[in-house]
Amino acid sequence: MNLKHPVDDPAAPRARRQSCLRAVGITVLVLLSFTDLVITANDGGVLWPLFVVLPLGLAALLWPAARQPAWLTPQLRTAVPAGVSLVITAVAAPTGRMEGFGPGESAILLCLLLVAVRGCPPRWVVACSVLDGVAVVVLPLRVIRGSLADNSTAGMTGAVLVLVLLVAVMAGLGGYLRVLDHRRGVAVTETRRSERLAMAADLHDFVAHHVTGILVQTQMARMMAVTEPENLDPVLAGIQNAATEALSSMRRTVGILREGPQDLTGPEPADRHPAADLTSLADLVGGFGGFVGPKAVLHRNPSVPADLPHEVQAAAHRVVQEALTNVRRHAADATEVTVGLTYRDGMLRVLVRDDGRGGTQMPHAARGGGFGIVGLTERVTALGGELRTGPRPDTGWEVMALLPTEGTGTRRLAL
Repeated sequence: MNLKHPVDDPAAPRARRQSCLRAVGITVLVLLSFTDLVITANDGGVLWPLFVVLPLGLAALLWPAARQPAWLTPQLRTAVPAGVSLVITAVAAPTGRMEGFGPGESAILLCLLLVAVRGCPPRWVVACSVLDGVAVVVLPLRVIRGSLADNSTAGMTGAVLVLVLLVAVMAGLGGYLRVLDHRRGVAVTETRRSERLAMAADLHDFVAHHVTGILVQTQMARMMAVTEPENLDPVLAGIQNAATEALSSMRRTVGILREGPQDLTGPEPADRHPAADLTSLADLVGGFGGFVGPKAVLHRNPSVPADLPHEVQAAAHRVVQEALTNVRRHAADATEVTVGLTYRDGMLRVLVRDDGRGGTQMPHAARGGGFGIVGLTERVTALGGELRTGPRPDTGWEVMALLPTEGTGTRRLAL
């Protein structure tokens, strides 16, 4: 089943913006590279070195991440163009065959420096960053002969100082982004860990519930075997169904936790309690607005079964709960929130929409850390589903979860 549909994909505007920004960046770098060729040609220099280093640098910088082969590591992308540039500078400085340098090569090397500081492994980051930084700073040495003959060493010194400043700025920016990436990675890991533990706790409660039911029904069956043996079949069928559902939940639990050993010594998850189900959504949605909040309405299609798997109901409840919480945090100006539940072809669709424009009356510290969606994604994808969030075409925000209720999730997490 194809879960993607361009009409209700809220991530499309963001993807278009990113594509536009990438196109602008590529255009600027290509134009700057062409400027290098023009400057070198006007100065009577040799062009072929630029036809080596510029395409190499552009390819290393602009190669789409989704299509990069495994061998094209960040250290290789950043070190090779810088090394080629240094070789060209070392040859051109004593011979004076390249009577100029332009902004294109400088811009490419500075961008590669940012990539090196931000993305190279720890043991490579210093070497690759220094290599890129030195390659940028020594670019004016290519025109050293012309500068000395024209008594313009002051101009070359100024160019070197400007390049040193740019190198320091890009290195600092790359370091700052690297710290942000690390912090976010740690936060995402902790959020996923807490979500997996919470899901395991929910599933444990569900399995315990069914095991208790099996025990009670077994005791009843033993008594009926003596007094009412003809009525045993419904009791045994109930035991079979309860055991099947418990086994399915245990398989899902193992699938959630077997991604890697988890550190179980951290803080207790905030939501370690028996998970809510679809029957409690009416109370959750009805009690959302209160006296001053936006009106929340629940639309549950009659096609939604009442006996969906526990994991699916818990995930749907969590999606609605987090979406409503985000409305309070980030869209206090919303006037109406709609929660929709539909069911088709074994797929439960949960859709939460608001008409807010992003206004909020809450202080910044109370708006959350931005990782609620990460936890929801972990929960939904662990069940074989999909979560999408993003702005609506007209106004407001929407959160949509597609949860498989049979087959897909079980096959994905089965032992």
